[in-house]
Amino acid sequence: MLINCVAYRDGRRLTDLALSEVGSVLHQPKGFVWVALRDADADELAQVQQVFDLPELAMEDVRHGRQRPKVEEFGSLLYLVMHLLEPVDGAWREGEVHVFASPQFVVSLRSNSGRDFLGVRARCEREPQRLRLGPGYVLYALMDAVVDDYFPQLEALESELEDVEEQIFQGGEAARRSVERLYALKRRAGRLRHAVAPLAEVSDRLHGGRVPEVCERAQDYFRDVNDHLARIDSAIDALRDTIATAIQVNLSVVTIEESETTKRLAAWAAIFAVSTALAGIWGMNFEHMPELKWRFGYPLALGAIACAGGLLYWRFKRAGWL
Repeated sequence: MLINCVAYRDGRRLTDLALSEVGSVLHQPKGFVWVALRDADADELAQVQQVFDLPELAMEDVRHGRQRPKVEEFGSLLYLVMHLLEPVDGAWREGEVHVFASPQFVVSLRSNSGRDFLGVRARCEREPQRLRLGPGYVLYALMDAVVDDYFPQLEALESELEDVEEQIFQGGEAARRSVERLYALKRRAGRLRHAVAPLAEVSDRLHGGRVPEVCERAQDYFRDVNDHLARIDSAIDALRDTIATAIQVNLSVVTIEESETTKRLAAWAAIFAVSTALAGIWGMNFEHMPELKWRFGYPLALGAIACAGGLLYWRFKRAGWL
């Protein structure tokens, strides 16, 4: 679906266009066209490819989707892929945005995502002195918007981790459920890393040294995006280390609880084993046994069993087993 198709000149908005009208303004001096589509169908993709003469290899990636974040150069044309992560019903929906940028145009193709970039367009139009930098600044603005969306996802992971850490030491069933939540957190942190780490490699290529032609005038802005990605990547590493530590602590807590239970069971088993042994000795049916015919033999046997059990109970209680 076509969201916007707008012509700009010298940093200012000229007019909205239909895709069929793009050719008449595409090569005007100090001007460019910015086109945005969402979940484009096959006909729209074919029309965009024809109007802007987009390379077939890149369009195959757009049609198939599920691409790793990357940047590719086709002469003066730059092709960029980024991932969008959105929380949906306690999970993450993973979308993609494919951007084609050249000195004459910017085409963004968003798929499987409810995220819109209308705020990005409005921000650029409010700053015509920056929009004069051309498609390179638009590419930066889109990339910056995607990266900024990673910060709330990271904060949500950190907040959930803090909540799980509080439950770890509650023991019981809560500690066992924490293991599942921690592994779910680890998977989500991994997905965020898969979106961020390759994009950091991409941003490295867009500033300093040899950069694509479309980015030459906006290198400082891409350096800023690279700093943000480095911060996020570092925070993800720290988060994953903390999750791994929390998993180990949680398993240790569960093991300690099981060990305490095992000690209690072993203590009671020892008490009953002594009682059973004494009862078994006096219960043997030999004819000649001491105190077998004695009037107080039975109470004495019960007393001995009770004393032995009580002595063991006291010792285990003192040792912390009961």
